[in-house]
Amino acid sequence: MTGIRDYTKLASDILHEVGGEENVSSFTRCATRLRLVLNKTPADAKRNVQSLSGVIAVVESGGQFQVVIGTHVADVFSAMSGLVKETGTTSQPKKTRKLDAVIATMSAVFAPIVYILAAAGILQGLLIVLGLIDSDIKTTGTFAVLNFMSWTPFAFLPVFIAMTAARHFKCNPFIAVLCCCALISPDWTSLAARIAGGESIHFLFFPLSETVYTSSVLPPLFLVWALSWFEHRVVKWVPEVVSPLFTPLICFVVIVPLTLIVIGPMTTWAALAVANGYNALFHAAPMLAAAVIGGIWQIIVIFGVHWGITPVIMANFDTQGHDSFQAYQTIAVIGQMAAVLGVFLKTRNARLKATSLSAGVTAIFGITEPAIYGVTLRFKKPFICGCIGGAIGAVVASLFGSLYYAYAALPGLFTLVNAISPDAPMSFIGELAGAGTTIVLTILMVQFVGFDDLLDEEESTSLASTPQATSSAAGGQAIDILSPLKGEVLALESVADEVFAGKVMGDGIAIMPEEGKVVAPCDARVESLIASHHAIGLVCDNGAELLIHVGLNTVGLQGQYFRPLVKEGDMVKAGTPLLEFDKDRIEREGYDLTTPVLVVNSEDFTLTRYLSQGPIGIGMPLMSVTQSDAVGHVPAG
Repeated sequence: MTGIRDYTKLASDILHEVGGEENVSSFTRCATRLRLVLNKTPADAKRNVQSLSGVIAVVESGGQFQVVIGTHVADVFSAMSGLVKETGTTSQPKKTRKLDAVIATMSAVFAPIVYILAAAGILQGLLIVLGLIDSDIKTTGTFAVLNFMSWTPFAFLPVFIAMTAARHFKCNPFIAVLCCCALISPDWTSLAARIAGGESIHFLFFPLSETVYTSSVLPPLFLVWALSWFEHRVVKWVPEVVSPLFTPLICFVVIVPLTLIVIGPMTTWAALAVANGYNALFHAAPMLAAAVIGGIWQIIVIFGVHWGITPVIMANFDTQGHDSFQAYQTIAVIGQMAAVLGVFLKTRNARLKATSLSAGVTAIFGITEPAIYGVTLRFKKPFICGCIGGAIGAVVASLFGSLYYAYAALPGLFTLVNAISPDAPMSFIGELAGAGTTIVLTILMVQFVGFDDLLDEEESTSLASTPQATSSAAGGQAIDILSPLKGEVLALESVADEVFAGKVMGDGIAIMPEEGKVVAPCDARVESLIASHHAIGLVCDNGAELLIHVGLNTVGLQGQYFRPLVKEGDMVKAGTPLLEFDKDRIEREGYDLTTPVLVVNSEDFTLTRYLSQGPIGIGMPLMSVTQSDAVGHVPAG
C-alpha cells in the first residue's frame, strides 16, 4: 500500500462510495480498520472502496462494513469525523440480522472446543487402524482405555457446550454446567430407557419423552439460551442477600424440567428432521449429494455458516453410527488444500510462494481459512478450481459408498482414516480415490487455468513505491522480538479473522494470553495507542513497525477492561509494561482474546520465528526481525 497523505480526500471518497453521510448509521475504528454501520450497502461499495489508494481491504462482517487501512486509520477516522455530523463512537447501536446472530452463536459455541473434538476424532481413527492391523488388540485393556477416552468429549458434549454457550449468552457457567450435567445423568438415561420400553412417567402433569442427551448439540445450546433469559430475571426478583443460594436453585428446578419436557424433544426433533432431509437426498441421489457438498462446502465456510451443520452430523453419528456428509466435506477441504499448493507450484513470486506453502500446510490439518482468504479466494480462479476438484472427487468417493465412522471436528487429509470400517472395506478405498482425484485434478487445473501472479504487478509496485521502503529499516540490523505476553503461541494463519490470518496487515505470529499483561517486546517508541486501548503500535530501533492487537473485535468494548500504562511518544525498553487488561471479564463478554503480534511493514524485513506453537513466557524469544537484503527489489520466485 502506498503512503497516504490526503486523509480528508480518502475519508470523503469512502463516504461517497458507501452512499454518503445519510447512509451511515454509525462509525468507529480499531487499530487497523474503519468500521461503518450502513443503513444499506450499495451494490458496488465493497469493490469501489477496495480500489481506493490507501485502502488495504474491505471486510463485511457482523453487520459492519470494515475498511482495512492500517496504521493511518486514526487520521482517516479523524478526517471522517469532520465530514459526518454525528457518529456512533460513543454508543454504537447493534444492528444484527437473525442469520448473523445464529452464525455468531454457533461459531462462539463450537470454535473453542473444535480442537478437543478433533483430538478425540483422530484417536478414534488411529484405533480403527490398529484394530484392522491386529484384531486381538481390541481385547486388551490398553485398547479399552484408549477407546473410552476417544468417546469422552462426545459423551459429555453437552457439558462443553454449557461452558462455551454460557460465556456467549452471558450467564452463570456453573449453573449452565449443572443443568447440562443433569441431562446426561445415568439416572435420566435409565428413566428414558423405561419410557422407551413402554412405561409412562410424568413430571407433575407433563409426560416425559424417551430422548437421551449424550452427544447432543441443540438441547444443551437452547437450554443455556433459556437459562440466560431466566437467570437475569431471577437475579432481579431474589433479594441480594440470598441470591447466591436461591438463584442456582430456582434456575435448576425450572430449566432442567423445562428442557426434558419441551426444549429437548423439540430441538432433537428439529435436528433429526434436517438430518433426515439430507439423508433422503443422499439415499435417492448419492452422486448429487456428493457433488453439492464437495463443491459448495468451502463457499459455506466463506460466509461463516459452516458451524450450523454440526447438529446434523452429530445426529447422523448418534442414530446411524456413521455419516456421509463428513466424507464429502473432507474432500472439499482437500480441494482447497490442493488449490493453494497448486498456487505454490505455479507462482514465481517468492512471498506468495511462502504464503501458499504455509497456508497449504495448515490446510492439511483441516484449517482452510488461511488458504481461502490469503490465497485462493484472493485470486479467484484457484478457489473455483478447488471447488470443482472437490465436487468431482466427492462424486468418485460416492461411487464406492464412502462413509465416515468416526467424527472429524477438522476434516482433512489426516482424517481420511475415519472412513475405515471392517464392515465396509470399499469405504476407505473410495475416500482415498476421491481425495487423490481431487488433489491431482485441482493442481492440474490451477497450472492450466493460472491466475494473476503478483510478480510484475502488486509486489514490485508496492516495494518500489512505499516511502517506508527506503527509510524505515536503515542500518539493516537484526533485533529480537521477545514475547510481550505469557500464553500459547499460535500460527497467524489460524487466527479467526480473515485480515490477520491472510497477513493483510503484515506478517507475524499470535498468542493466546494466560494473563492480562502486555510488555514491550523490544526497545521501541510508542507510536500509537488508540482510544479503546486494545491495541498498541511500536516502532523498533531498526525501523520495524509492530502492532500488538489484544483480542479480536475488542474495539467493541470501547476501552472497558483495558488500562494503558504508557502514552504515545514514550520511549520504552524491552520488558516495560505497556498495557493491562481484565482477561476474565473480556472472555465473559464473549470476546476471543487471541492476540496477533504483527510486523506491519514486514515486506521490508525478514522474519525468523523461534517458536511456531506451544507455551511461552513474557520475555522469551519470539522472533527475529532483520531488514531485507534489497529493499525495493522483488526476488526471483
